Amino acid sequence: MAVATLVSRIVGFVRLVVLASALGMGSRLLDSYNVANTLPNAVYELVLGGAMASVVVPLLVRATLTEPDAGVSYAQRLLSLGGYGLGAVTLIAMISAPWLVAVYAPGFSGEQHDLAVLLCRFFLPQILFYGFSATAGAVLNTRGRFAAPMWAPVVNSLIVIAVGLTYLAIGGTTSITSMPTGQLLLLAVGTTAGVFAQMTLVVWALARSGFTLRPRLNPRGIGIRRIGQLGGWVLVSVVAAQILLAVATRVASISGPGGVSAFQNALAVFQMPFGVIVMSVMTAMLPRLSRHAAGRQHGHIVEDLSQAVRLAVVALAPIAVAMTVLGPQIATLLFAYGRSSPSAIALLGAVVAAFGVALVPFTGFMILQRGFYALQDTKTPALITVGVTAVGVVGCFAASRLLPRANAVVGVPLAYAVAYTVGLGAAALLLRRRLGRIDGRRLLRTHARVAVAVGLSSSCAGLTVHALTPLLGSSNTGALITVTMAGVTGGAVYVAAARLMHLTELRQLVTTALGPLSKSVIATR
Repeated sequence: MAVATLVSRIVGFVRLVVLASALGMGSRLLDSYNVANTLPNAVYELVLGGAMASVVVPLLVRATLTEPDAGVSYAQRLLSLGGYGLGAVTLIAMISAPWLVAVYAPGFSGEQHDLAVLLCRFFLPQILFYGFSATAGAVLNTRGRFAAPMWAPVVNSLIVIAVGLTYLAIGGTTSITSMPTGQLLLLAVGTTAGVFAQMTLVVWALARSGFTLRPRLNPRGIGIRRIGQLGGWVLVSVVAAQILLAVATRVASISGPGGVSAFQNALAVFQMPFGVIVMSVMTAMLPRLSRHAAGRQHGHIVEDLSQAVRLAVVALAPIAVAMTVLGPQIATLLFAYGRSSPSAIALLGAVVAAFGVALVPFTGFMILQRGFYALQDTKTPALITVGVTAVGVVGCFAASRLLPRANAVVGVPLAYAVAYTVGLGAAALLLRRRLGRIDGRRLLRTHARVAVAVGLSSSCAGLTVHALTPLLGSSNTGALITVTMAGVTGGAVYVAAARLMHLTELRQLVTTALGPLSKSVIATR
């Protein structure tokens, strides 16, 4: 599962790079494509995605344990209900495509808007495919089968990568007005084919597991009211998060050509270290956290949350500084290929640098949310998320008013940083009231030491960038050399400073990361 998750994220990132090269970072075509491809995910998350892990999976597990047929008929009715509901939502979304595009991208020209609407008509059926894939994957998980749901997104990304490379090989245009019908169909049908293949793989694996794929015309008896009650506060959190994403995309769209793509690709860079590093830390910590919560051992919950936050900040603070110091070079190294324009890469670099400021508070907020979930409290984190969204929305609108129009998108990550800092503080205060303490002294001590270490390392890395940039220029090779040299210099200084200040969390982080690997190596011997 860990390998599949890592591969999925890497391949998904390669997909972004290929599409940026084929459609042109900074082109109106790529912006229209990205907005149209965002909408199925947004609608799916609003309808079902947020409730999947927190509501649907527990209900499936309970049916497996309590029903005579081990929950098979319950799962069949749930799949059928999902098909009916998501089918209706898909039709409504397709009819509402012009309005949805206008909500997310008011800054689009008429041609961009029309193309995004047309692509939406091809992309929005993905809502149904995502729903079937997620529900079938949840049923597989309750039957002890994990491989197919973890690897299926890789198949999706590989198909879209093939579509992008084909588009590049045939000399596909980056102009909206001169796009031939065949090239449009390649992008539209090929992208949705990736999601369809993802669904097909998971459903096939479910059938192979011995589960009978039988539609139930009458899905009654699965506890629709109970699902609604359990998922109510989760839905509030999802709606709030999607509102912030929609407003951020709106602000990015008014930055002109390349604004939406700069925001979305920088967001992907921002989420990569969180997904690879922090999820590993939480995976190691959360089972123990849940056991302590079940036993009402609040002192142990505080210890676990404190350790998770401290390990995360030790791991991500230098990465956040690297994003801020090396944003332009990272953007050049990852996306300056094919038909990407230099001005769009420069804008992307500025957005990546701004997102570095948001990485640490976002991570702390996400970890502390797990404390509430372990206590079976979904209401408090939902209300905090609403507050985070309110602050973020105000920040995004302020960025659109205070910054030059072409640079409004650079203010969006700064709005995220402020919003998640407020959310982190609120979560810490409410958890302290709930648990009695939050291990504040040790958290502050670790953060202070990390601040000193990253301050020294960022200074050295910044001096390296300042010295190399005039010599190497803005080429891909120059960016690679600059990132390597600055990364090695800054990383060495960070580790040395951490050791001198006895930052023990750094050693704990290495042990947490390498422990499972070393055990598996020993086992193979």
